[in-house]
Amino acid sequence: MTALLSMENVTASYIGDIDILRGVSLKVQPNTITGLIGLNGAGKSTIMKTICGFLRPKSGVIRFDGEDITGIPSHTVLGRGIFYVPQESSLFPHMSVENNLLLPLEHLSRQPGGPTQTDIAARLEDTFSKFPVLRERRTEKAGALSGGQQKMVEFAKAYLVRPRLCLIDEPAIGLAPKIAAEVYDWIDLLASERTAILLVDHNVRRVVKMSSYIYVLSLGQITAEGPREEFEGDLHEQVKAWLGITF
Repeated sequence: MTALLSMENVTASYIGDIDILRGVSLKVQPNTITGLIGLNGAGKSTIMKTICGFLRPKSGVIRFDGEDITGIPSHTVLGRGIFYVPQESSLFPHMSVENNLLLPLEHLSRQPGGPTQTDIAARLEDTFSKFPVLRERRTEKAGALSGGQQKMVEFAKAYLVRPRLCLIDEPAIGLAPKIAAEVYDWIDLLASERTAILLVDHNVRRVVKMSSYIYVLSLGQITAEGPREEFEGDLHEQVKAWLGITF
């Protein structure tokens, strides 16, 4: 099967000669969840930002659906079918919930073959049916929502857009356990729409449970990879070996 996304020997840095990613290679297959785990500072978020064009790699190639997208302008990523749910909020706090939701579709509607206003209205109604809390708060400013509700808006945007690939970075961090559990339901919802997902999460057991293939990143390098079956068992001992740590 041809990978939807591939990174081939990618090296990247923010400043000078300090490489955050060192020869990273990974693949995301269509209609699958691929997990990426590692300690804080390993470079997981940097992988996401490099794919999205926020950081241009020093070397290596990134391909999406067979096309070289290495270092493409970040504002063009959405039009190619890639959506990014970052760890931090990307909402405009003084805009309404509904307007925040519609922003990406309005961008896509201006492109050839983009959604029509009828399409957008139908998608919005479908999204509100999946996220009824947001229907109730559609006219409120996004900044007035709780942290969990703001994260819900982020996932509702992804569902509304229907991307081919969704990059999800630490979606449950800082959230109450009840809301964190809902986050994984939202990820399942995206996957049910045949969206491929690259998932970064500190909850190793959850990533292993949800993903069909997993990569382990340590100090900017992939140190282990394999299908879910190879990661099941005594995760405590496996993680110690992968990351070279004791706890």
